[in-house]
Amino acid sequence: MDPEKAAAGPFGAPIAHGYLTLSLFIPLFTELLDVQGVTTKVNYGLNKVRFPSPVKVGSRIRLVAKLVEVEDVPGGVQVAVDGAIEIEGGTKPAAVLQSLSRFYA
Repeated sequence: MDPEKAAAGPFGAPIAHGYLTLSLFIPLFTELLDVQGVTTKVNYGLNKVRFPSPVKVGSRIRLVAKLVEVEDVPGGVQVAVDGAIEIEGGTKPAAVLQSLSRFYA
C-alpha cells in the first residue's frame, strides 16, 4: 500500500477492505454470545450487508449486536442477529448486517 497515494484518494488515508471488516463479525460476535449445549454451530449466511463508512488503517472498531429472531428449524434453531461494526469516534458504522446462524442439539 502506498500511503501517499491513499492520502490523495477519496478516503484521505489507507483503508481496510470492506470484506476484511465483515470478516471480523464472527470473532467479535463470539465475544458477545457463547451458545452452549449444542453439538453444531453453523454460520448460515447473511440477509443484508452494507458498508456505510470506510475503516481507516489504525482505527479501533467494536460490534454492537441485537438478537432479532429465533425460529425452529429441523433439528435445531435459526438465530437472526442485527449487527453494526462501529468505528471509534465515527459518525456512521463501518458495516451493518443481519447474520443468520443455526444451532443443532
